[in-house]
Amino acid sequence: MPTVRVWSRRVLESEIARPLILIVAVFVLWDVTIRIFRIPPYLIPAPWDVAKMLVAEWPRLWRESLYTAYATLGGFGLSILLGIPIAMVIAYSRVVESFVYPLLVFSQSIPKIAIAPLFVVWFGFGIFPKVISAFLLGFFPVVVATVMGFKSVETEMIDLARSMRASRWQMFLKFSLPQALPSIFSGLKISATLAVVGAVVGEFVGSNSGIGYVLQIANGNFDLPLMFAALFVLSMMGVILFALVDLTEKLMIPWHQSRRGEAIGVTA
Repeated sequence: MPTVRVWSRRVLESEIARPLILIVAVFVLWDVTIRIFRIPPYLIPAPWDVAKMLVAEWPRLWRESLYTAYATLGGFGLSILLGIPIAMVIAYSRVVESFVYPLLVFSQSIPKIAIAPLFVVWFGFGIFPKVISAFLLGFFPVVVATVMGFKSVETEMIDLARSMRASRWQMFLKFSLPQALPSIFSGLKISATLAVVGAVVGEFVGSNSGIGYVLQIANGNFDLPLMFAALFVLSMMGVILFALVDLTEKLMIPWHQSRRGEAIGVTA
């Protein structure tokens, strides 16, 4: 009995087991709700029907998910390559901030689904419009989080570095960047999930491939099991990209992760 209790406790404390337990509970609740209230399949399909469709259509879903993944990674990569340098300029220049920051906020108030057709007109039906759509959704969180990270650097640390006659490059590498990295990775995690949404938005407007195209076909045919299966694949793409960013964060700033883990342990 003690061995079983210890094993059960370790399972419950596992970071992987907890979300899996929640997912199983949601699926059970989903199935029970459909059976109790007798919800027709054309409104909400049963989880087993979705699972069967996922297995039956897996080759097709896998093939189409690659197109969405390419657009997502392209937009996410552009968000990093352009968002972080622009945010650094904004953080260190009040003049640039006063000009650029309001423009960025204004651009985010425009619904991307409304301007996505323009990308098709300008760039055609290839992958580039999807990359731009993913970039526009993932760009803003990276900029905001990076600006906040560099502006939150403690002035005492900067004064200490100056008193030690450190160069600007040394101050950036040894003080500013390490303290800004936690905020930067927070923005990257948000951007990772939004980039997936942006890629699908681009596929909705004009595409003959990708998960967004599968969703459009399933919606037109009222094929709800296929639609839910495609949504599951889309969600897994966001989860995997988020997990990769989280793993990179643990490798680059382990001091931040350990401190957060100790804080959680104390509160628990």
